Amino acid sequence: MLELKNITKKFGDFKALDDLSMRVPKGTVYGLVGPNGAGKSTAIRCIVGVYRPDSGSITMDGGSVYENPAMKMRIGYIPDDVFYFPAATLEEMRAYYRGMYPNFDDALFERLYEIFNLPRKGPIRRFSKGMQKQAAFHLAICCRPDVLILDEPVDGLDPVMRRQVMSLILADVAERGTTVLISSHNLRELEDVCDHVGIMDHGRMLLEKSLADMQGSTHKLQMVGQPPENLEILHESTSGRLSTYIVRGSAAEIEKAVAVLKPVYFDVLPLSLEEIFIYELGGVNYEVKNIIL
Repeated sequence: MLELKNITKKFGDFKALDDLSMRVPKGTVYGLVGPNGAGKSTAIRCIVGVYRPDSGSITMDGGSVYENPAMKMRIGYIPDDVFYFPAATLEEMRAYYRGMYPNFDDALFERLYEIFNLPRKGPIRRFSKGMQKQAAFHLAICCRPDVLILDEPVDGLDPVMRRQVMSLILADVAERGTTVLISSHNLRELEDVCDHVGIMDHGRMLLEKSLADMQGSTHKLQMVGQPPENLEILHESTSGRLSTYIVRGSAAEIEKAVAVLKPVYFDVLPLSLEEIFIYELGGVNYEVKNIIL
């Protein structure tokens, strides 16, 4: 398990992480989401040991990660801005990674050429942005890490390649029990692959649950008429006679409370991860605002 406890990180007077705590269960896919500037990338750089937290602890299976080469050999990391040595070819980066990761799988590296179809020769800096991101996956997956950390992993990839990459990651989770932490703004794709989700804002963890629990604790109520007063309503909107309410609670609890009123029409619907993100952050002034232009 990957665990962060009370992590604080400052850059001058700016507090990027503010007493952040999070737990990534072993063998799961964890989606880390939040608005721009929430501190997601800073948290990831602390996890992989690029930054040293000012306070708090980061452990993987009980061992500290910072300045611990043995732990870092077990972590694969693809940052948002992929870096390679300026003139390095993919084969030269393969040799470099092989020297850093003792479990590097050369046989898998050869097989992945059939999927990514990248040039063996020629500097990676001449690849397109999407090809460079493919090269990062080609190398990282072959490191056979116990923990794979991805910061905006599918940025620059076409839809087919995005699906291919996610398929490779999920296969690795199923076969080897790899723990995967993904930070992304593409909530629709995260919803398809994640077991757990953490929502960050202003350097803090706003909400952290399994995706099933998160989607089971907040629902969309559509009805004609006024809702019961005992419901916790996060947001409401009206179109004609039909009103839509975002309500905290289980579907059964909401249906039971509304049925007592015997409205002309009502329906309780599940929320997407994107809707949960919007309405949870609405409580901290991040809701979509109507502005007259």
